[in-house]
Amino acid sequence: MVKILSVVGARPQFVKLAPVAHAMVGRAEHIVVHTGQHYDELMSDVFFRDLGIPAPDVNLAIGSGNHGAQTGAMLEGIEEVLLERRPDWVLVYGDTNSTLAAAVAAIKLHIPVAHLEAGLRSFNRRMPEEHNRVLTDHASDLLLAPTAVAAAHLSNEGLAEKTVVVGDVMTDVLTGVRDRVAGDPLPDLVSEGDYYVATIHRPDNTDDADHLRGIVDGLAALDKPVLLLAHPRLVHTAERLGVALEGGSLQTRAPLAYPQLVRAVMGAAGVITDSGGLQKEAFLLRTPATTVRPETEWVETVDLGWNVLVAPERDAIVEAVHRPAPHATEETPYGDGSAAVRVVDELLARS
Repeated sequence: MVKILSVVGARPQFVKLAPVAHAMVGRAEHIVVHTGQHYDELMSDVFFRDLGIPAPDVNLAIGSGNHGAQTGAMLEGIEEVLLERRPDWVLVYGDTNSTLAAAVAAIKLHIPVAHLEAGLRSFNRRMPEEHNRVLTDHASDLLLAPTAVAAAHLSNEGLAEKTVVVGDVMTDVLTGVRDRVAGDPLPDLVSEGDYYVATIHRPDNTDDADHLRGIVDGLAALDKPVLLLAHPRLVHTAERLGVALEGGSLQTRAPLAYPQLVRAVMGAAGVITDSGGLQKEAFLLRTPATTVRPETEWVETVDLGWNVLVAPERDAIVEAVHRPAPHATEETPYGDGSAAVRVVDELLARS
């Protein structure tokens, strides 16, 4: 049986892993390596439970750190696992340091690499994720693109021969979770359609005091309660910069487990975020999104009117969030919910 080794390490990757792991059952031997990039329970273990993913076969428990130290530690740890397990394929997900480290470790050992979510581009080289995804795409043997736009980016970079459009695995898992949680209660102290969900985590927004203050002031000035789901790093950074994450409409909460996050977004009047995944999930749930970034990898959400890009400034955020509702759409740029099966099909066909 073909042996496929998946490497994950951060919250969005656990979600992407879920449908792929389910699609592997009975078709391939699947080994899951967790680097430990997100290492607290809410960001890690609970995702495996809630999404029905078997516990990782290996947990490297690397933890946080500077990019160089973290990536280097992952590279060393993953190499040892690959030498021991000798998979037929290494499957990497998205654009984190875990992704790049796994790709480098595999190619040095001449093990084929497949990159899931290949071809996404922000064209912003200030983003560490942009470096990770570009380097991984050019190192990989098989590029599993989520959309036609992503495939076009890869073609423009001379990578068309290695590219297959499989759809977006996030659509697979989101569809199932959405149906499962539709009747669940909302987060405390909010009612259907009468609140916003916010997440802010990118260094360009959190590590600049003026940017963070502009975002927080904008959230506080909105016309409905804002649930800011704050990662511990944001809480610590805001405290260091002297920016209060409470006041006005703003309420800070701990991050939600993925099913609860989906339910919260389903019931929200809108989402304010700088996350790549959440702006797309909002579109799939048909909740308007406002993205505090100068660019997005998921251009379809903007083209279809469900996402607006804004600067980290109070008035810009307020104006964007309070905009008229977008036009209804039946467009499905991210696939039909069968991406994970296509991923496994492609890996087996090339083994």
